Parts: sequence; C-alpha cells; structure tokens
Amino acid sequence: MTKPWLKHYGDAIPHDVDTSSYRNVVDMLAEAAEHHKDRTAYSSFGGTLTFAETWALARDFAAYLQTELGIQKGDRVAVMLPNMMAFPVAMYGILRAGGVQVNVNPMYTPRELEHQLNDADAETIVVFAGSTPTLAEVIDKTPVKTVIVAQLDDFAGVGIPHAPVAAGLENSIRLDAAVDRGKPLDFEPPDIAGDDLIFLQYTGGTTGLSKGAMLTHSNLVANILQFAAFAGDNIKRGEEVVMTAIPMYHIFALMVNTLTYFHFGGTSVLITNPTDMPAFVEEWSKWQVTVFTGVNTLYNGLLHTSGFADLDFSKLALSVGGGAPVQKAVSDRWKEVTGKHIREGYGLSETSPVLTMNPFHLEEFLSSIGIPWPSTEISLRDESGSEVAVGEEGELCAKGPQVMRGYWRRDDATAEVMTEEGYFRTGDIAVIDPDGYFRIVDRKKDMILVSGFNVFPNEIEAVVAGLDGVLEGASIGVPDEKSGESVKLFVVRKDDGLEAQAVKQHCRQHLTGYKVPRHIEFIDALPKSTVGKILRRELRDR
Repeated sequence: MTKPWLKHYGDAIPHDVDTSSYRNVVDMLAEAAEHHKDRTAYSSFGGTLTFAETWALARDFAAYLQTELGIQKGDRVAVMLPNMMAFPVAMYGILRAGGVQVNVNPMYTPRELEHQLNDADAETIVVFAGSTPTLAEVIDKTPVKTVIVAQLDDFAGVGIPHAPVAAGLENSIRLDAAVDRGKPLDFEPPDIAGDDLIFLQYTGGTTGLSKGAMLTHSNLVANILQFAAFAGDNIKRGEEVVMTAIPMYHIFALMVNTLTYFHFGGTSVLITNPTDMPAFVEEWSKWQVTVFTGVNTLYNGLLHTSGFADLDFSKLALSVGGGAPVQKAVSDRWKEVTGKHIREGYGLSETSPVLTMNPFHLEEFLSSIGIPWPSTEISLRDESGSEVAVGEEGELCAKGPQVMRGYWRRDDATAEVMTEEGYFRTGDIAVIDPDGYFRIVDRKKDMILVSGFNVFPNEIEAVVAGLDGVLEGASIGVPDEKSGESVKLFVVRKDDGLEAQAVKQHCRQHLTGYKVPRHIEFIDALPKSTVGKILRRELRDR
C-alpha cells in the first residue's frame, strides 16, 4: 500500500523511530525518575508521591519480590487494582524485579478471575482489599501462593478507612508491609532484554475464554517513542498534568498515562471511581490539567455533570479518545466547553495499543481514527488477503514494533491472527481516503464495545447456556447513550416460565458488570445459516 498519510508528517515527524536508545522499559522509567525526581509523579485522594519517592518504593518492593518470594525474570505476578497509589508502586516494583505483570480487572467475577490466574500460572497476586472476596472464592483452584493486599490510602497517607480482607486470606501480607520488609534487603537488578515479556494483557476471545497478549519490553518502548515522535513539541516535558480516570489495568491508560507520561515527567492525577462524576469534577478543579484521556462515554458523562463547564481549561492542550469510537456530537460539545476537540486514536491490546491517531495540528474533528504512527505499516485486505484500493473496505492489518509476540500458550490463536508477512489481523473493517486518513466502518468480529471494554458474545452465550430453562442464546451490541453500546441478549426458552430477571441475575453471578445484558428478548428460534452459524446481522435488523 502506498502511504498517503506520510505527507501529514511534514518535517516534524520522523517516518520511523529508533528504539535502540532504550533496552527496556525499566531503563526509560529510571531515567525519568532521576531527571524529574522532585516533581510530583502521582496524586491520589490528595496524597502525592514524587518521582524519586515512587521509584524508591518500587525498588523496595522489587527487593521483597526478589529476595523473600524468589521472583525471577519471567515469573508472572497478577495485579488486581483500581486506580490508586499502590498501582504504580506495585507495577514498577514488578518490572524492576523482571516480573511479567498480569493485569486483572478488580471487578472480575470468580469465574473470570479463576481462568486468568490459571492461564497465566500466576503464583503471586497484588489485590485491592475490596476485591479479596472474589479471590477468596477461587484461590484454592489457582496456583496463587502469595497474596499481597493493598488499601486505597497506601502510600497516600490520607487516612481512608480500610476495606476488610476476606476470610480465608489471613496469611496475606499488606503491600506497605512488603515494601517495608524490602527496604533493608539487597536488590540485584536482573538483565532485562527487549524481547523479554513485560505484560500479559488479557483480551476477550471468540471461544468465551480470554487470551493473554504477550507484550514485550520492546513493544512498549516502541509505542512510547512512537507517541513522543508523533507528538513532537506538543509535549511539554516536566510540565504535563494528566487526569487518569480510565483504569490503569486497561492497555490504553497503562501505556499512555502510566508509562508514557511518566517518561515525559508528567504528573498523573488518579481517579479511583470516575462514575462519581461530582467528585471527579471536584478533583479536576484542583489542578491545571493539560492532558485528558478517556472513552466517549466518559467525555459525555463529564459534559453532563454540573460544574464541569465552569472549570478552568486554559491549560488543557490534549484530549485523547480511544477504546471506542468518539461521537462527533460529543467532540463538538467538548470543544464548546474546553476549546479543544477530542483527538481520536485507535489500537488494541495486541498492539501495545496505539496504531493510529489524528495529528496534533488538526483543529477539526474528522470522525476518523487518524493516520499511522511512525514505524507502523497498515494494510487493508479482502477475504483472500489481497490489498484493497483506496476507498474500498478491507480488514485492517498492522505491522510494527508495537505488535505483540503472540498469545500466551496459544500458538493456534496466534496463527489465526498473524499473516505470513508478520501483519496482525485486527478484525476491524476500515477504509482509507485519498488523504491518508483511516476510518473504521465495521467489525469483522462480533465484539461489543461497552464503554471502551471488549465484550465477546460467545462468552455471554456460554454463561447463559448454563442456566436451566435456556435452550440457546445469542447476544449483540445495541446503541446506548451512556456506554456507546450495551449488550442485548436473545433467548430461546425451553422453560416458558423463565423470566428476564432470572437471566440477568444468573449473568451477574458469572460476568463482570459491563458484560451483563441490559436488554433481554425471548424469541422462538435464532436465525441461522445452513451450517448452523447464528446470523447476528438478522438479529441486529430486528
């Protein structure tokens, strides 16, 4: 494919990035911690940590992991935390020890948690106290041997009441205690190469079981440097204040907020519960925010919260939307209030995540995912694997240093998504216009996007199939004002007495909240092809 997007690079953006300046992410972080040591790195509930303090705590935790737990390079350590000060301390400690962080949604159900811990073969977990009841239900069915519990005010020192630790986890250790135990211990930094794993980032699967995308240090180094090259002088190193409301365990905030802006010397303001919009607005009012990242629903929620329009946005230079399509109406309203459009980007867990973004010089909203970042190859292909012409629809396939190594212990699944030339098949259908801008037009996969989170119909359907009274079911995404999409479930009953409430209750027991069907419709039969495949398009057209 020709690259019409390169004309938008001008002289400011290099066509390629040189990733050789950093061997691993730890080196990048260490450099930032030293250079910006006295600047505030994180703020949570009014407490703060400087770059130097964060890095020192991470060193102590790494020493504890290495010496007391015997964590070696490549060992998987699960982290099940919301946005709180413990997250970066635990994460940077794990990385310094050479561990592979397994990011876990703290809202997971027991079923989801059990699968992920077993699949990753994680023997250690750092978990929010409020999530310990879920862990307690399944820990005996997992490899976990060490439980490290974090509280909301750990390292913030603001006196927030502690959540109780679930019965059965009495042998756990507090995160702050583990850090204290590591402080007097020697620490031997492991030799971390670029191709060593840094994260297992789990993503939904068409089989109903999530798969761990293997991301390497080189993947993340590349994506950070691609961001830096693409942004150029638009980044004010050592001056940025980033509002971090999307979860840090999500690949979007993990790469952009938690790693990239630490590298830039930015201050990250952690929002633990962004659904409490009044409190969110109150926290924003205390800062001269320069960068905000979020999904469409988060932007829309803020715009409809009293007091938000009265905030001072004079320093807000960048608003980034990802995880789900940004609606033009929301971006237009955001500009009316803040003076800036939302700048949409695109990526996936498998691509660390960012592949494309709208250029910084644009002052308008294009309803586009933008143009590829430096060192990123995009090819649109038809069913036969041939490239399509400009203006024609094709599956978006990507190649670049940010593309994952593959799926953890799933060579079969890896082979399904990687071409012989090394392109990752995203499953999204896109077009490119003559000017070089890409636009997503459809999803090849049946994935549903709820507030930026991937929901795979097969997982929901597998859960529903376990309910007495259900013959079969099929789920689709339907438009939703608040979440972009919500799940609608079609159910064929074998028990006419089965009611929608019973179906929802069953789903709540086995699925994270955003996956639970909001709409349920009982039908006599599901539309199917001649080979028995559910025709979801017909369900969407009902």
